[in-house]
Amino acid sequence: MGNDHRHDHDHDSHHHDHEHDNHYSDMQARVRALETLLTAKGLIDPAAIDAIVETYETKIGPKNGARVVAKAWREPAFAEWLEADATAAIASLGFAGRQGEHMRAVFNSPRNHNLVVCTLCSCYPWAVLGLPPVWYKAPAYRSRAVIDPRAVLAEFGLSLSNDTKIRVWDSTAELRYLVIPTRPAGSEGFSEDALATLVTRDSMIGTGVALLPEAR
Repeated sequence: MGNDHRHDHDHDSHHHDHEHDNHYSDMQARVRALETLLTAKGLIDPAAIDAIVETYETKIGPKNGARVVAKAWREPAFAEWLEADATAAIASLGFAGRQGEHMRAVFNSPRNHNLVVCTLCSCYPWAVLGLPPVWYKAPAYRSRAVIDPRAVLAEFGLSLSNDTKIRVWDSTAELRYLVIPTRPAGSEGFSEDALATLVTRDSMIGTGVALLPEAR
């Protein structure tokens, strides 16, 4: 609902309003109606909702997670801490709360690939990855990622060899996962900030890999 652009219209401009409403899907229309009702009852503040959504979409996004991954790539001690207690390691960087209280980091390697899904709903570590992408919440992804993960990854453009083992992790309300992608070749000597630019949201879900240095 935070993505909807609000407009103040004259009550007499019914024709204009009708044309504008046609741009919304049935679900969007229901969300706007619910938002209007809750606002009228004084239960929510639209400005506050917009601020929260904007923060997670543009200011946080996957940037926090990228910093976690980059630090793990550069500092073996931090990587070990992340593997042993991801919640504490991530919190040490100031990233905690809002569906990211209990975290586990899973590490990719040339022979092992991790994929995260939430089969029941759309549990997702907002604190490190921002808002979940639409496809993450889609029933097709939630079911097929478990049944045939290799085919799902191929549809994302990620073709893994048959020798690569794929492990699927089911995110829940109690525990959420962060994939630590394999560090790309050619990034030796990169600063932590430079490494973070190689880390994509999809690589931290497992539907992608880190960018090659030349592809930044």
